[in-house]
Amino acid sequence: MAMQDDGAVDIRPDPDPGRADPAHRARYRAAGACLGLLGLALAGWTVRGVVQGGGGVWDFVEELFHPALPGAAPLLGPYEWAFAVAFLGVAGPAVAGRRAARAAALLLGWVLLAAALREAVGLCDEAYLARYVTAPQWGWLLATRCLGLVTALVVLGALLPVGNGHRGAPGEPDAPPGAWRRRSSRICGVLFLVMGVVQLGWTAQGPLLASGHPGRFLRAVVDASATGTVGLAAPPEFTAAGAALVLLALGALAWCGRCEVRSALLAYGAVQLYLTVRSVVQLAVTDYFNRSLETPQGVLWLATTAYGLAAMTSVVVLSSGRPGGPYGPARGESLRTAAAGR
Repeated sequence: MAMQDDGAVDIRPDPDPGRADPAHRARYRAAGACLGLLGLALAGWTVRGVVQGGGGVWDFVEELFHPALPGAAPLLGPYEWAFAVAFLGVAGPAVAGRRAARAAALLLGWVLLAAALREAVGLCDEAYLARYVTAPQWGWLLATRCLGLVTALVVLGALLPVGNGHRGAPGEPDAPPGAWRRRSSRICGVLFLVMGVVQLGWTAQGPLLASGHPGRFLRAVVDASATGTVGLAAPPEFTAAGAALVLLALGALAWCGRCEVRSALLAYGAVQLYLTVRSVVQLAVTDYFNRSLETPQGVLWLATTAYGLAAMTSVVVLSSGRPGGPYGPARGESLRTAAAGR
């Protein structure tokens, strides 16, 4: 903060623009605590799966990046592992009251709400409910689902009413993000939009084509009883449709210059990067790479996989950048501005 009086300049550091307003910090802490608790619950399911699967820690580490290996932790899948890390990664900054955690927490809240509503629709089916209550550890399974729903409601209810612009001085409008941050946001938006279109195309070629009918595919997306499986692992129909929707929605927001979605881009870009790395590992350890070059569809799959790897890496790097941003300029820039007013 710089104030000038009779030629004297008083330079005092601004309050940390990355911290939430004191009146909102309890909301951030509640959202972060719920996300952290859910992340720990999924970590517990992972450990239980490793123990039940009879494999060791190294077997699980290999399975994290090797899709062709038999499941050492069959209770969860790669999506659940990735989101468990995302829950824990976002929980820390949220509990600390960091404003940057808001967008990522809201994204995770919407994902959890969609998964909980899908499960609730499935439980309305008597046959699915009967399989549910006879499944092993069904009580803990239901408790985890309920925790996911509670987490979604707490995160959305706590953080949706909270603003996200940088606090300006009293009586002044919120400071806009810098030109560099707007430019990087648009770049991330384009990368996400293209990846979303790619995801839509492969969804049409994969889960949608395998279902045999669009109506059957859509039902599997919104109704857990359609697949007939009971567990925490999400089916391919739900993950494929959800990935396309999130990529397109975040890409559109980033392209429109909504720089506050930076943490959401970082979180989901990291999730997609991990899943893409698994696909690349599968290419490296099998002969699928050579066989893919024999058909146009295989070549297209290799090309889109390479794009996904490069695009998501770029998004993670750009979204984790430090200069400027929607939460105010760097302190050095503030001091330079103050010195220029002398």
